[in-house]
Amino acid sequence: MPTDIRDTEYTFDNGSPEAVPQLRALESFLDPITAARIGAPVLAPGRVCWEIGAGGGSVARSMAEAVGPAGRVLATDIDVAHLAPAGNLDVRRHDVRSEPPPGDAFDLIHARLVLLHLPERRRVLASLAGALAPGGWLVVEEFDCTAPLRVLTAPSDDAAKLFTHVTDAMLDVLQSHGADLAWAQDVHAHLASAGLIEVDTVTHSESWPGGSLGASLYATNSRQLAPELIEAGVSPGQLEAFRRLLRDPGFVVMSYQFVSTRGRRPARR
Repeated sequence: MPTDIRDTEYTFDNGSPEAVPQLRALESFLDPITAARIGAPVLAPGRVCWEIGAGGGSVARSMAEAVGPAGRVLATDIDVAHLAPAGNLDVRRHDVRSEPPPGDAFDLIHARLVLLHLPERRRVLASLAGALAPGGWLVVEEFDCTAPLRVLTAPSDDAAKLFTHVTDAMLDVLQSHGADLAWAQDVHAHLASAGLIEVDTVTHSESWPGGSLGASLYATNSRQLAPELIEAGVSPGQLEAFRRLLRDPGFVVMSYQFVSTRGRRPARR
């Protein structure tokens, strides 16, 4: 039986005009958190690393700097338009859903906002754990999309309700593409089940005022998903009002909850 492509494709297209502002907003919010999670002792000179779904390449470039000329970083994505090789940073088009890992001795594998979108996420995670070198780390970071997006201040009750209406519709679209909105809550157990040790999880969220780079992420997502949102019953007028709201400094909302989980493959004895 043919599979509906909407159940297997990534929701967000790196080749779309909205990809650059989306990547910029995500990097601004998430890169400092990721840097703390993959810093020493996880990253060290001479390490071999794999950055999955590398997007704009900010994390891969930071890894390459940290491992130095004696180390190597491989950045992969299904669309490498925003990636460029340089020095000890290699770039390769790769789909973790259908292709085996490009090696089996990585000291660090990092996947941010990738597995959430993949129906094959559990199989992929097990494959990633198997591609670690002894003592290597797997770091998986996702948004927990089950946590309510709490509006802190809004110009009116109707404005707050509009925000909830549109963001709920966006999450419904994600699910229609095969995303698991609760996956972030399951990663810790899956890393432990894969035989990794020293598994730990941290979460982070922060307030985003209208007009901020963070708030712009919601507006960007609404443009990326506009055809499907309209198909789901969100009117063009509601989408425009939603985007105006996200430029209003009097509107403040909490970010998605970001969940970072990491674990280490036991070293050989």
